[in-house]
Amino acid sequence: MTAIPAQVLASRRLAMSFRKSNSPEGESTYPVKLDEEALKKSLDSLSFDVLRNGATERPFTGEYVDTETIGIYRCKACSSELFRSETKFHSGCGWPSFYAPTSGDAVELIEDRSLFPRVRTEVRCANCGSHLGHVFEGEGYDVPTDQRWCINSVSLFLEAK
Repeated sequence: MTAIPAQVLASRRLAMSFRKSNSPEGESTYPVKLDEEALKKSLDSLSFDVLRNGATERPFTGEYVDTETIGIYRCKACSSELFRSETKFHSGCGWPSFYAPTSGDAVELIEDRSLFPRVRTEVRCANCGSHLGHVFEGEGYDVPTDQRWCINSVSLFLEAK
């Protein structure tokens, strides 16, 4: 199991639930409350399945895999700023890769045991709880954080500058 560095844990909220609820009553604790039905109608089925059900798009099929456009990557569900093009790099993994989120509180990290016995770290939008992808570290990429934030293209939209 890969440990999450203490500085990452200290700068981001860490939760242990899978879905968007971590309160005893089952209500969302995220600042942005989404109307699930309205969201489902406004998104294509793959985007909705990734964002709200934790699915994954097929590798090398996403719109932003090789994009080098300068701008801000935002959550497709709530428009929160998540990543900037300055932290995007080509990892060859088949999904857009970043070495850090835009700010320490833009994302939420959650232990993911869905591929047990492998333990991963899920990345969600901290404002609405939408699934974005996973973060991996210690893979040897030449980036300042030694992390690869592997994010589904369909969970984002790019606001070009």
